[in-house]
Amino acid sequence: MKQGWLIVNGYITNPKFLEIYRWIEEAGARKGCQIRRFGNNEMMEAVCSGKIREMERPDFVIFWDKDVRLARLMEEEGFRLFNSAQSIAVCDDKSRTYICLKNAGISMPKTWIAPMTFAKDGYYDQTAYFEHAGEDLGYPLVLKESFGSFGAQVHLVQSEQELRTLLPELKNRPFLLQEYIEASKGHDIRINMVGENPVAAMYRYNDTDFRANITNGGSMKPYEPKEAQVELARKVMWTLGLDFAGVDILFGEEEEPILCEVNSNAHFKNIYDCTGINVADAIISYILEQL
Repeated sequence: MKQGWLIVNGYITNPKFLEIYRWIEEAGARKGCQIRRFGNNEMMEAVCSGKIREMERPDFVIFWDKDVRLARLMEEEGFRLFNSAQSIAVCDDKSRTYICLKNAGISMPKTWIAPMTFAKDGYYDQTAYFEHAGEDLGYPLVLKESFGSFGAQVHLVQSEQELRTLLPELKNRPFLLQEYIEASKGHDIRINMVGENPVAAMYRYNDTDFRANITNGGSMKPYEPKEAQVELARKVMWTLGLDFAGVDILFGEEEEPILCEVNSNAHFKNIYDCTGINVADAIISYILEQL
């Protein structure tokens, strides 16, 4: 029987997260694998104390958290993680996602990354930069904090005055400004990719918000992705070295695919409710094929 470890965040108690962990464990059992769950706090202790070297090594490790420091430490101990620390780190930071993909032939909204500042200074002396960004991108534009999930920390900014109002609130949190893809207002698609394969896809839509996220009140229905959308998702997976991910795609004026975001640890409860497809089964099958 194959043995696996599932690394999760040990401080999360939200039932939505716990359900996903259980589904992964159950998917492993269906494939004849025993998966043992560890919180990142437990595993960090094992690594830092050296006890990890006394533990029986698993055949695989599913790293279902964003603790990239722990992920790197485990890789330094010789563990092959699904996904890798590098892939998780790049997807978790929207600015880094853009940087890694900007020259990869992947269509994305035009983007300006906010220069770094410090908490005591903020962005008050950088208004010329943001004035120029607004002139280039046009209004409305989208402001995204570099770190955030479920559509949170994403704002549709209508004017330079509104942008100037938001800047002090951001303090020194990294963010980016993007061209607003009006053709995709309130609708996009999510493709759950495993390796090169689109396992499940859904069309998300919201008539009252420019964001289509289900968490923000959006609706969903099953979707058969077009070849161009799948090819974009495959190129993203290959460029970022991902084993599995949720790839969010916008619609351009001619319905051409435009990348919105990439989620290395994409929750798949909603897409299961929408399509009846349990992505966890595909993840386990993929991992076993890689061993």
